[in-house]
Amino acid sequence: MHLDAKVLNLKLTTPFRISSRDAQYIAPNVIVQVTHNEFTGYGEATPSRYYGETTETVLACLALFTSSLGDDPFLIEDILQRLDKIVDLNSAAKAAVDMALYDLMGKILGVPLYRLLGLNPTRTPHTSFTISLDTPAEMAKKALLAKDYPILKIKVGTRNDVEILKAIREVSSATLRVDANTGWTAKEAIKNINAFEPYNIEFVEQPVPAHDLAGLKLVRDNVSLPIFADESCVTLHNIARVSDCVDGVNLKLMKNKGISNVLKMIHAARVHHLRVMLGCMIESSLAITAAAHLTPLVDYADLDGNLLIDDDPYEGVKVEQGKLVLPEGTGLGVKESTRIVRDDSA
Repeated sequence: MHLDAKVLNLKLTTPFRISSRDAQYIAPNVIVQVTHNEFTGYGEATPSRYYGETTETVLACLALFTSSLGDDPFLIEDILQRLDKIVDLNSAAKAAVDMALYDLMGKILGVPLYRLLGLNPTRTPHTSFTISLDTPAEMAKKALLAKDYPILKIKVGTRNDVEILKAIREVSSATLRVDANTGWTAKEAIKNINAFEPYNIEFVEQPVPAHDLAGLKLVRDNVSLPIFADESCVTLHNIARVSDCVDGVNLKLMKNKGISNVLKMIHAARVHHLRVMLGCMIESSLAITAAAHLTPLVDYADLDGNLLIDDDPYEGVKVEQGKLVLPEGTGLGVKESTRIVRDDSA
């Protein structure tokens, strides 16, 4: 198998802000192509500095991976084990290769990924649409503009969190989910979450720093809303560690090493009686579609990364009245858009 890669800079429609991190205007992603005979599979890496990755580290990893792919894309577990031996962590780089291999397998067999995995495409959930941090008034305006989405994910982690929820609830009757992205202490989280009760919140995601599992459990034991872990749940072993601290986990292809590992984490989460949400970074429809194929297995979806950019170079999963609708093509079922792609070849 042969691997090629190129950088793809995705422009966000509006600046994207979350707690404790800088505003994002461009998402520098990497597109991967894995070719076997006459078939080519596509994958996408969305590196996050929070997890120690950049486009440079992704490209460096991909260069190391090239000679270890072998000649059989169906031996994906063997391939991924070899990649783990080459370099530790670097989950987005591995996710891109993993994704491309699944796309390749589906194309060779002539079936969509959901069928390859034995999943029912009609059982996809509705996705949330994210309202990034801003002033309460501006976030309320964004919520009003997102009226076509029945579920909104509200970023918090500021001194104005209650005001944010109040302002949004005044203009929207959508289901609201709250994500603090590690922005509170346990004491702040308990106070704020209890103050959110009048605004009919479905659940709260990652209220405290990732390492603070004791704080996470303290929050869960002192609030009535369900608590989900995101940044605290990166590896398969983390599932057991957080199981006594939360009600659910948010899994992502980019932070959890791709489709193969996320499938394992979903099943591990079920063993521990945890609810599961499938989330994303700022990604094109290539990676979002890959994740969407897994959603018949989960309870919730937050797959809106492609809805937050204005130059998506791919077409794949659709959103109809909030519900994810999978493409019927082979593999991921993704095709190139007619839009101009801005990229820099690696």
